[in-house]
Amino acid sequence: MKIFNLEIKVDIVKYRWYWFGISLALTVPGLIGIAMCLYEFHAPLKPGIDFTGGSILQYQFEKPLDLDQVRNVLEENGLPGSQVQKAFISGQEVIVMRTKAIDDESIKRKVDQSLESSFGTYKALSVDKVTATIGPELLQNGLLALIITLAMMIGYISWRYMFDYAFCAIVALFHDVIVLCGIYALMGLSMGTEVDSLFISAVLTVIGFSVHDTIVVFDRIRENAKYVGSKVKDKATGEERKRSFGDIANDSVNQTLTRSIYTSLTVVFTLAALAAFGGVTTRDFVMAMLIGVISGTYSSIFNASCLLVYWRELKQKQKLKAATA
Repeated sequence: MKIFNLEIKVDIVKYRWYWFGISLALTVPGLIGIAMCLYEFHAPLKPGIDFTGGSILQYQFEKPLDLDQVRNVLEENGLPGSQVQKAFISGQEVIVMRTKAIDDESIKRKVDQSLESSFGTYKALSVDKVTATIGPELLQNGLLALIITLAMMIGYISWRYMFDYAFCAIVALFHDVIVLCGIYALMGLSMGTEVDSLFISAVLTVIGFSVHDTIVVFDRIRENAKYVGSKVKDKATGEERKRSFGDIANDSVNQTLTRSIYTSLTVVFTLAALAAFGGVTTRDFVMAMLIGVISGTYSSIFNASCLLVYWRELKQKQKLKAATA
């Protein structure tokens, strides 16, 4: 492959156990975080008000505030675990407070009085009560739709390629989803980061990106698979040998590596700009996309192809054992 006019060839298959080890290092802590969230929040991730319902208060104060102090005031008034963020509307700083549902008007008055006594007068821009828009039934239907989608993807990729291609593509996809959800589970435990309906959209987008990038690599492997068994001269020893499926996969990955990197960098630069300047309301969605795109690029290059080679080598060993027996 050529990157910035430099000819580079990476031996992906040779170091596959390193790539698998990096993936384990990324996924195992995430799985532990998901398990801890299940114990603490009874959900794989810390649910936001889209799932649990709550109140959103947007107040504009006369002076800049420390978010931790605002959070402490809310906790003292019976609203623990509230999410407090800064936003800017028409160049003015606004404090956005996401709390559990405030049904009692006396609690609302008590919170307002505490905020005013602690930070001075303010202007209430909006006070909204949010119901749980994603209920258990909708969540069940979503999971069912996801299972059906994965089954159809396996069927289609198996028909267009082979079953081992489909299996490795789905494993790479699950890797990306686990990495993304694992990071957000750890963020929920350590920083109180909540997930909402936008996060679900980000996960679905990452699934599509991951499969698309993996299929590009697999398509080149399928095209070059006809050269398996062809003779090639070993550069180290000068001896002729037959090209293995691992050699073909390695060459195919290198042929598509430049395209994958350039395409992913374009998306990463766009998402990074949105994360820096896009505002607080879309930041979690953009960060989820950013993590998913980077993970998807890594898995399609380093995991999916290496897993496919490993699968083929296991099948070849089984055939040799059967023939010997």
